[in-house]
Amino acid sequence: MTTPSASAPQPLVIPVAEHGISRDRLDPDALSVLERLAAAGYQAYLVGGGVRDLYLGKNPKDFDISTDAHPGQIRKVFRNSRTIGRRFRLVQVFFGGKKIIEVSTFRCRSEFDQESSDKVLAANNTFGNEVDDAFRRDLTINGIFYDQAEESVIDYVGGVADLDDKVVRVIGEPERRITRDPVRMMRAVRHAARAGFTIEPATLAAVKDHLSDLSVCPVSRVRDELFKDLHHVATGPWVELAAECGLFQELLPMYRGLEPDVYQEVARLMAVSDRLQAADIRLPDDILLALLFLPWAQATYTEMGQELKTGEAFQLSRQIRDRLGKELKHLDIKRAAKEQIATLLALLPIFHQTASRGWPKWFQRKSYFKEGLLFFSLWQEAKGGDPVDPELLPRPATPPPVRRSARKPARRSRGPAYAVKKQKGGVFGFKQNEVKRKK
Repeated sequence: MTTPSASAPQPLVIPVAEHGISRDRLDPDALSVLERLAAAGYQAYLVGGGVRDLYLGKNPKDFDISTDAHPGQIRKVFRNSRTIGRRFRLVQVFFGGKKIIEVSTFRCRSEFDQESSDKVLAANNTFGNEVDDAFRRDLTINGIFYDQAEESVIDYVGGVADLDDKVVRVIGEPERRITRDPVRMMRAVRHAARAGFTIEPATLAAVKDHLSDLSVCPVSRVRDELFKDLHHVATGPWVELAAECGLFQELLPMYRGLEPDVYQEVARLMAVSDRLQAADIRLPDDILLALLFLPWAQATYTEMGQELKTGEAFQLSRQIRDRLGKELKHLDIKRAAKEQIATLLALLPIFHQTASRGWPKWFQRKSYFKEGLLFFSLWQEAKGGDPVDPELLPRPATPPPVRRSARKPARRSRGPAYAVKKQKGGVFGFKQNEVKRKK
């Protein structure tokens, strides 16, 4: 078991009852993991966004746990688990309904202290204690722990004060921390937008100064972080804040040089997505990206505001697709997705001019009709029209299946055919007791 050194900073320890955090608000499976690790003699805390959301009075979607137990030791406590990860190993503990609780070992803050000319964070598997682990995290509001045994919040990094002041702040020196892992700037903007917080001045200055550093990050990380922002209920506020600090233009360079009011139009479109996300309705990625690119397309191509024939719409879609291919290389969006996005954008004028006359049968038979109608309906709602017809929307996310213990007991097998009880007609229709051998 590891413990903080004598020179470690003293944490702020806050009883959580006054903030409405109690054991009955914790996920029962996460609480079970904490208790079993404690019973095995290890330190274990609820960490990160789950603690932040509990402190803010929200219901967390994820409950992550950090402990001083190493991955192999965690596996011995939880047989229903597996070890994952390359850069840093962590353990996933499985529960019913495909539920997963992730358990990580306290990490060393060597990256935080070391002086290096490396532009990106080096991989390491060095374990540490809870102090190291707190300072290793990205934002102060994500660096607080919850101790279920003492029912208290443990804060080494000033996260509680920033939660109270509604401030997003990078842990440590912002310039260095963002340079070492530029994806942290995306997380700072995300959490400020979702919580309605402001970004602390030094952190905001570092974000603006190092936007181009995103190019050194793996493409998959940047793309995945972008989709985390798009698949949330605060995409509208994210667009406005990301555009204000320049992150939006860095991720989507086709918007550079356009008038500022274009971002308000993007935010209005994404607000429709936010409404649906709040109802657990997840729009396809190509629809979300098409909504994101629509104001750009309307500002760039005059054909978007004209009546078009099918052939003209096809030509427009080729132009849009080729432009997206050049502008989105840094996100590695698949060609098929760009093709679909371009088709949705180019067909919008045809849907607009056809809507008043009704949908002809030949039009409804087109392969693109259903998704095109959904995209048109989302655009209409953003302009102040009627809400999207629920029949056009994907089905809401289904709840996890009922745990096995809550199901009806399985019916016992009757055994193989030859083991059935003797009855008239015998097994397979042959009588067993009336067969006589010829003498």
